[in-house]
Amino acid sequence: MNKSAITVNVKLFAAYQEACGVSELVEEFPNGTTVAAICDRLIAEHPELAQWRHITRFGINLIFVEPDTILRDGDEVVLIPPVSGG
Repeated sequence: MNKSAITVNVKLFAAYQEACGVSELVEEFPNGTTVAAICDRLIAEHPELAQWRHITRFGINLIFVEPDTILRDGDEVVLIPPVSGG
Protein backbone atom coordinates (compact mmCIF):
# COMPACT_ATOMS: atom_id res chain seq x y z
CA MET A 1 0.00 0.00 0.00
CA ASN A 2 1.36 3.41 -0.98
CA LYS A 3 1.55 5.81 1.94
CA SER A 4 0.19 9.27 1.28
CA ALA A 5 2.46 10.85 3.88
CA ILE A 6 6.12 10.57 4.81
CA THR A 7 7.85 11.33 8.09
CA VAL A 8 11.22 13.07 8.05
CA ASN A 9 13.65 14.06 10.78
CA VAL A 10 14.72 17.69 10.31
CA LYS A 11 17.97 18.83 11.92
CA LEU A 12 18.25 22.59 12.45
CA PHE A 13 21.35 24.74 12.70
CA ALA A 14 22.20 28.40 13.39
CA ALA A 15 19.28 30.75 12.57
CA TYR A 16 16.82 27.88 12.07
CA GLN A 17 17.64 26.41 15.46
CA GLU A 18 17.36 29.82 17.12
CA ALA A 19 13.98 30.57 15.52
CA CYS A 20 12.46 27.17 16.29
CA GLY A 21 14.03 26.81 19.73
CA VAL A 22 15.00 23.20 19.08
CA SER A 23 17.79 21.41 17.22
CA GLU A 24 15.56 18.75 15.69
CA LEU A 25 11.98 18.32 14.45
CA VAL A 26 10.06 15.29 13.29
CA GLU A 27 7.58 16.40 10.64
CA GLU A 28 5.05 14.73 8.39
CA PHE A 29 4.72 15.80 4.74
CA PRO A 30 2.74 14.61 1.71
CA ASN A 31 4.44 12.00 -0.47
CA GLY A 32 6.40 13.79 -3.22
CA THR A 33 7.45 16.75 -1.04
CA THR A 34 10.74 18.43 -1.96
CA VAL A 35 13.42 19.37 0.53
CA ALA A 36 12.78 23.06 -0.25
CA ALA A 37 9.18 22.63 0.96
CA ILE A 38 10.51 21.93 4.46
CA CYS A 39 12.28 25.28 4.39
CA ASP A 40 9.06 26.92 3.12
CA ARG A 41 7.04 25.44 5.99
CA LEU A 42 9.53 26.67 8.58
CA ILE A 43 9.50 30.16 7.03
CA ALA A 44 5.69 30.17 7.12
CA GLU A 45 5.86 29.37 10.85
CA HIS A 46 8.84 31.68 11.53
CA PRO A 47 8.80 34.59 9.00
CA GLU A 48 12.09 35.93 10.33
CA LEU A 49 13.78 33.02 8.54
CA ALA A 50 12.76 34.34 5.09
CA GLN A 51 16.09 36.18 4.75
CA TRP A 52 17.90 32.81 4.70
CA ARG A 53 15.70 31.05 2.14
CA HIS A 54 17.81 31.62 -0.97
CA ILE A 55 21.16 30.96 0.68
CA THR A 56 20.32 27.86 2.69
CA ARG A 57 21.97 24.58 1.68
CA PHE A 58 20.06 21.33 1.96
CA GLY A 59 21.26 17.90 2.94
CA ILE A 60 19.51 14.55 2.99
CA ASN A 61 21.13 11.66 4.85
CA LEU A 62 24.49 13.52 5.09
CA ILE A 63 24.65 14.35 1.34
CA PHE A 64 24.18 17.87 -0.04
CA VAL A 65 21.22 17.94 -2.44
CA GLU A 66 19.40 20.35 -4.74
CA PRO A 67 16.27 22.12 -3.38
CA ASP A 68 13.98 20.15 -5.73
CA THR A 69 15.12 16.75 -4.41
CA ILE A 70 12.10 14.60 -3.47
CA LEU A 71 12.04 13.33 0.11
CA ARG A 72 11.48 9.71 1.08
CA ASP A 73 9.95 8.35 4.26
CA GLY A 74 12.50 8.25 7.07
CA ASP A 75 14.96 10.71 5.50
CA GLU A 76 17.10 12.88 7.74
CA VAL A 77 17.07 16.44 6.41
CA VAL A 78 19.57 19.14 7.31
CA LEU A 79 18.98 22.88 6.72
CA ILE A 80 22.24 24.80 6.79
CA PRO A 81 22.13 28.59 6.59
CA PRO A 82 25.42 30.47 6.18
CA VAL A 83 27.30 30.72 9.46
CA SER A 84 28.27 34.24 10.46
CA GLY A 85 31.63 35.12 11.84
CA GLY A 86 35.03 35.93 10.53
